[in-house]
Amino acid sequence: MANMAQQRKRVRQDAKKRSANRVFKSGLRTSMKRVEKLVEQGNKDEAQKVFDLANKKLDKALAKGIHHKNYVARQKSRLQKLINTL
Repeated sequence: MANMAQQRKRVRQDAKKRSANRVFKSGLRTSMKRVEKLVEQGNKDEAQKVFDLANKKLDKALAKGIHHKNYVARQKSRLQKLINTL
């Protein structure tokens, strides 16, 4: 356990940030899986709507520093390619 007050505070802050990032990442993965599922069902219009939401979440993850820019670009490209197959 941390001894200094500053270290104890940093531990608390890190735990809170880690929890928030886990929730955000989970929602992001869920939205990407929804796109994949809708493409699998052949529902292009709905898949495009959910893809727009996933794009927004990916951009936000990049802005917050949760994901690397190459990861974000790769996921956007991958999902768009899936939609274009319909």
